[in-house]
Amino acid sequence: MTKALLRGAAVALSCAALAVLPAVPAHADALRAQEWGLEAVHAQQAWHTTKGKGVTVAVLDTGVDANHPDLKGQVLPEKDLVGFGAGPGEGAWARHGTGMASVIAGRGHGAGNQDGVLGVAPEARILPVRVILEDNDPQRERARTEKAGALADGIRWAADHGADVISMSLGDDSESAHPEPREDAAVQYALGKGIPVVASAGNGGLKGNHVSYPAAYPGVIAATAVTHLGARARFSTRHWYATVSAPGDAIVMAGTGDGYLSGWGTSPAAAFVSGAIALIRSAHPDLSPAQIRRLLTSTAQDAPQGGRDDDYGAGLIDPAAALKAADGLKPVPQKPVPAAYAHRYFGPGPTPDDDPAAPTNWLPWAAGALGLTLLAAAFSFWRTRP
Repeated sequence: MTKALLRGAAVALSCAALAVLPAVPAHADALRAQEWGLEAVHAQQAWHTTKGKGVTVAVLDTGVDANHPDLKGQVLPEKDLVGFGAGPGEGAWARHGTGMASVIAGRGHGAGNQDGVLGVAPEARILPVRVILEDNDPQRERARTEKAGALADGIRWAADHGADVISMSLGDDSESAHPEPREDAAVQYALGKGIPVVASAGNGGLKGNHVSYPAAYPGVIAATAVTHLGARARFSTRHWYATVSAPGDAIVMAGTGDGYLSGWGTSPAAAFVSGAIALIRSAHPDLSPAQIRRLLTSTAQDAPQGGRDDDYGAGLIDPAAALKAADGLKPVPQKPVPAAYAHRYFGPGPTPDDDPAAPTNWLPWAAGALGLTLLAAAFSFWRTRP
């Protein structure tokens, strides 16, 4: 399991878990046959409309290896908000981020791009924003104390530098996880600029299902993970903020250099969702984040009874169906959502007695005053009686 951490006084970030198995060969027969997720989300049907051309997906993660054969030419210059740790070419640099980038926008290589892996949106571009370190980076402890604000900074930087989608295959779902106002405000800033924000729902399904941030911030599209059988992956966190589900088990992806990995987690699930949104934005660039969210949820496959649940959200994403449903939609501007704060975040809300904005019920006070008046009159009558 790979886990990268940045901890500070107010925030803790961990890369959503990715179990890395032995590298697999690059030949198409060995890889494409294992990419069950593309078939599950009907990616090939969606490609009849678009493959994501013209869309930039910001990958907030570890580094991204722009020289991998399946990503070459599609990765924009990286913004490093950590500033230290392993560098390009080192083993502790870009395994996780490269894998997520390939799930979103891998395009294969070789004659006709028949070898290597394909992403959900193979013509989209990747904007790498390094906000966390790999698990085996020796500078990880230093980053915990010095770069706790990198995620919030990364969201804002991506929003200001051409991102059409912000993808975060990361999160903190520890027992001490809590909302950070600075991150929340950064998410609302991106949404206000019309940029959908995606995050992993968390890998706490076997560890208490703790709330994960940034997945739980308002407006974030949170991805849970399913297996090739369509069942909820046992590790996938169940919670109220689950928006949709996506493939997250036995996912083949690019590694560093020219290698390949197979892994699991809500990390690749979030990457699948980000790729699906890239397809929608390519065909319908003016739709708001709220409209895109509704498209994903209203067209999801295998919708749970009642329309959603904590395991799957609204169901398994279907970008082909979402693209079809988007035809004829008129863009509606995104309404800003005020950022919340830690001391009142996601609580039950004020009770009628402690809500200063609630109207005051004067009936009991009036009744009490009348009672006191009657008692006083009775006492006065008793003292003055003949």
